[in-house]
Amino acid sequence: MTDSHDAMLAALAWQVELGADEAIGDAFVDRTLPVEKPAPAAAPPLALVPDGTHPAEACTDLAALRAAIEAHDHLLKHGARACVFSDGNPAARVMIVGEAPGRNEDIEGRPFVGIGGQLLDRMLAAIGLSRHDEDPARAVYITNIVPWRPAQNRTPSPAEAEAFLPFVQRHIELIDPAIIVTMGNTPTRALLDPTAKITSIRGKWADLTVNDTPRPCLPMLHPAYLLRQPADKHKAWADLLTLKAKIDP
Repeated sequence: MTDSHDAMLAALAWQVELGADEAIGDAFVDRTLPVEKPAPAAAPPLALVPDGTHPAEACTDLAALRAAIEAHDHLLKHGARACVFSDGNPAARVMIVGEAPGRNEDIEGRPFVGIGGQLLDRMLAAIGLSRHDEDPARAVYITNIVPWRPAQNRTPSPAEAEAFLPFVQRHIELIDPAIIVTMGNTPTRALLDPTAKITSIRGKWADLTVNDTPRPCLPMLHPAYLLRQPADKHKAWADLLTLKAKIDP
């Protein structure tokens, strides 16, 4: 009896040392089994204005567009802190479209402010660009396909990207950039080709047509990808030089 009691006390002390100091259920849960992740919730039907048009079409400036996005009752909105609308100079010649906000972006309300954003700033500085530059020729303007942070920083689903695509297209019309850069699979697939793989299409110029106006678009690797795969940074550098050559022919 004593040996059994001592063994149980030792096992309990070992669990407490590991941090398991609170019982949250009566049944044992085997954490070694694979966990099935639920599929992302489908986007709710979009509420159109009375004449059947998308709310983004009525937005004549950035303030109105932001208000329309914030008023759009999407499921992602209810799990995020802030609408991450944009950053940079609205008069910039270069517009960058990223994927979705992460934790840091959700806290600050600006895109690309975490470690990936810091890398992006260094990448842009290497070719003489900055989101803080007042000169449109040297400035960039940054937004995302999805303005609300998906839970656990997961990748937005195609349905979620599609739900916000009209807002992004109107965003492009209002900024009217000379050049667009899509960073990562999500914006590249939403704006250019739903079957594209960024590792194959990166660095290749394409025409992005919004409201019958074609604009040169350069797909690039996302900074978050480069942090996971630093061996591919030379590819990003090659793409930056391609962008610089387009800006300064």
